[in-house]
Amino acid sequence: MLQPPHSSLQVAAVPAQRVPVRDRDQDAPWHTEAVCRRDEAGLFFAPSKEPTAARLSREAAAKRVCAGCPVMVECREHALLQPEPYGVWGGLTAAERRVVLARRRRRDMELKKAARASGHIAQAG
Repeated sequence: MLQPPHSSLQVAAVPAQRVPVRDRDQDAPWHTEAVCRRDEAGLFFAPSKEPTAARLSREAAAKRVCAGCPVMVECREHALLQPEPYGVWGGLTAAERRVVLARRRRRDMELKKAARASGHIAQAG
């Protein structure tokens, strides 16, 4: 099981993916180099009933931590593939990840439609 960098929760392993790997030990999990491992998890996850202004400020601070992280891309892809429903992962909030996932689904549907259309054209010709 994969241990999230800034949480004590256990999550399922992520399927193999083509994410650029930095110069590090290939056998070490990506999260061992996560900068957020040194920060308090409260920065990345909302307390209950958090006021909007406080949430926006906390999320901005978490994103600043993510911006300097050498494994930000791997973290983001993990959160998108799981999908992680809460917190800031890879510089994206849960709401931002939902938007990315919706765009990916839309793009995939358009690519499938285009492939079917080109298949019909090839058969007709």
